Amino acid sequence: MKTIGLLGGMTWHSTIEYYRLFNEFVYQKLGGQNSAKVLLYSFNFDDLRRWQTTDTTVLAEQLAKAALKLEKTGADVILIGANTMHEYHPQVQNTVSVPVLHIADAVGKRIVANNIKKVLLLGTKYTMQGDFYKNKLAEYGIETIVPDLGEQKIINDVIYNELTFGEIKNSSRDAYLKIIESIKQRENISGLILGCTEIPLLIKPKHVDIKVFDTTKLHAQAAVEYVADK
Repeated sequence: MKTIGLLGGMTWHSTIEYYRLFNEFVYQKLGGQNSAKVLLYSFNFDDLRRWQTTDTTVLAEQLAKAALKLEKTGADVILIGANTMHEYHPQVQNTVSVPVLHIADAVGKRIVANNIKKVLLLGTKYTMQGDFYKNKLAEYGIETIVPDLGEQKIINDVIYNELTFGEIKNSSRDAYLKIIESIKQRENISGLILGCTEIPLLIKPKHVDIKVFDTTKLHAQAAVEYVADK
């Protein structure tokens, strides 16, 4: 079995989910007492937030530097454990020789497998407003809808003021569901991308009546498919 390298701490709550999912998927695939071989570089999330708001060049450099450490330590494949940080995927991939699995590739493939063409993307304001995620999905022929600016503020505030602290509030879930239903009615979407690795802590498939794509789960599954040999 090959080794997964994870750039984590984005936040530690979702990093825990990645580790749990790696091991669950390895067990499903290989059975017995098999578990995932994982190398973790866990960032101080406060540092990431500071670089994100003051100097994104430094942020990209730090991600790439950490990925190189994982490769030198023995990682055969690397994951960036946050949707937003995939804006810097090119810089990370250009620094290492092992594959850096793009989270939107894992999501795009699953959307195509479900024969869905139009989806709603929820995430941080950086993910919703940027082109890096939407352009990657467009490579799969997928049209990506994002909330309006007022709705984006609600979604972003919940992520950074609550979910990154591990706070799960019913009132915030209700606010998200109201936004999802409103966009569903006006845009006729067929799928929902939980495009922040913290959002699956708040929104579950049982909460909505459209197909949900949990990016953390799909990313982790793609990694295990790459490393685990039957």
